[in-house]
Amino acid sequence: MEAGGGDGAGRPYELVVFGASGFTGQFVVEEVARTAASGELRGSLRWAVAGRSRQKLQEVLERAAERLGKASLGAEVGVLLCDVGDAASLAAMARQTRLVLSCVGPYRFLGEPVVEACVKNGANYIDISGEPQFLEGMYLKYNKKAAEKGVYVIGSCGFDSIPADMGVLYTRDKLKGTLTAVESFLKVKSGPEGVCVHDGTWKSAVYGLADQGNLRKLRKSIGYAPVPVVGAKLKRRGLVFYSQEFKEYCIPFMGSDASVVKRSQRYLHTELQETPVQYGAYVSIGGLGSVIKLMFAGILFILLVKFSFGRKLLTKYPEFFSGGRFSEKGPTQKQMDGTSFTMTFFGEGYSEGRDPQNGKPNVKICTEVKGPEPGYIATPIAMVQAGISLLEDAACLPKQGGVYSPGAAFSKTKLIDRLNKRGIEFSVISKAEV
Repeated sequence: MEAGGGDGAGRPYELVVFGASGFTGQFVVEEVARTAASGELRGSLRWAVAGRSRQKLQEVLERAAERLGKASLGAEVGVLLCDVGDAASLAAMARQTRLVLSCVGPYRFLGEPVVEACVKNGANYIDISGEPQFLEGMYLKYNKKAAEKGVYVIGSCGFDSIPADMGVLYTRDKLKGTLTAVESFLKVKSGPEGVCVHDGTWKSAVYGLADQGNLRKLRKSIGYAPVPVVGAKLKRRGLVFYSQEFKEYCIPFMGSDASVVKRSQRYLHTELQETPVQYGAYVSIGGLGSVIKLMFAGILFILLVKFSFGRKLLTKYPEFFSGGRFSEKGPTQKQMDGTSFTMTFFGEGYSEGRDPQNGKPNVKICTEVKGPEPGYIATPIAMVQAGISLLEDAACLPKQGGVYSPGAAFSKTKLIDRLNKRGIEFSVISKAEV
C-alpha cells in the first residue's frame, strides 16, 4: 500500500507544488522537473503546479524548461488554480494528489489552511518552514486527525532542518556504540558577490522573535514528556565564544534546528526506545569585527521587534536593517552559484558494551553535511528528495500517519542516500576513542 489517503488510486497527480510561482516555489518547480527527468524514479512522476495566476504558473514552467535545456515541460505537467484564502480550491487541489509540497510562507499566516485541506482530503503534506511555533501548533491541532486519516504532515524539510536533523541521525548511525551528545557548527561561504536571502525568510524571523511568549504557552498545552539526559550532560555555550576548531567566533544558531532535532529525538525515544541524543546548534561568524557588527544589528533588531511600529519598519526595509543580506528581490544567480554551506557535527558517546549512565564519554566522532547555497538550491533539493522518499520509501515511514519532524518521519528511509546523490553530502571526518 502506498502512503497517504489509501492507495493513491484515482488521484491524477503524485505531487503538486503549491505556491509554485513564489520566490522559493520557482526553484522547487525546477528541482521537481529535474528529478522527474532524471530517470532515477521507479516510474514516471505525475505532477502539477498550483497557485493563483495561470499566467505566472506558465511562466515558471517555461523558466524551468529553459533552465533544464528543454523546449518545454509539456502538457504532462498539470496547472491547478487555487488560493490560500479559498478553502474549496485547496480541498480540490488536495483531492487530486498524493502529496502537496507547500512553498507559501510565512507559514504562521498562510500555512494552516493548506495543512487542514491535506488532512481532510487524504493528501500528504511537506513544507520548508523554519518556524517552530507553526510546526508545533500544527502538531497540537492535526496530529490525531492525520493519524486517523493515514496522512503524513512533515514540516521543516528545507535547509531548516534536514541537514541538522538527518545529520544528527547520520552521526549516531556512524558511531560504533551509543551517541549521547552532538554539537553542530554551520559555516556559510559566499563568493565575491556576497550572500543574499529573500525577504520572506526575514519576515518569518521578525514575527517568530516577536512571538516567543506564545511558543512557550503552546509547548505547555502540548505537554511534552521531558527527554531524558543520557550520558554526560551537554554544556550550553555562551552567546559569543571562540572556537578552537574553526579559529572563529561562534554564536547559537537562531533557526529552528534545535527545536526540530529535539522533537525527532523525543519521538525516536518514546516510540522506538532509541537512546535520545542531546543537541546544540551554533553558527560560526568570523572575526571580532563580525561579532561587533552582529551585536549592534542584533540589539537593534530585538528592540524593534517588540513594537508593532518597529516590526513594520523591519518588514518594510529588510535591506537596510539587514545590511543588504535580505532583499525583496532575493539573491542573483551569481550570488547563489558562489555560496555553499558546511555543517560540522562533533559527537561524543560510549563505546559498545559501555554503560552510558556511568562514567565519561569515551568515543568521539566528527561528521559533516556539505551542500550548495542553502536557501534556494539546497532547500529545493531537500524538499523534493523528502517528497520522493515519502512516495517511494512508504514502507519505511512510521507505521501510522501524523505530524512529524523530518528525523522522525525519515529515519528508516533512503533519504540520506538520495540527498548524497543530489549534492547534499553526508560524510564522516574522524572517529576516535578517548
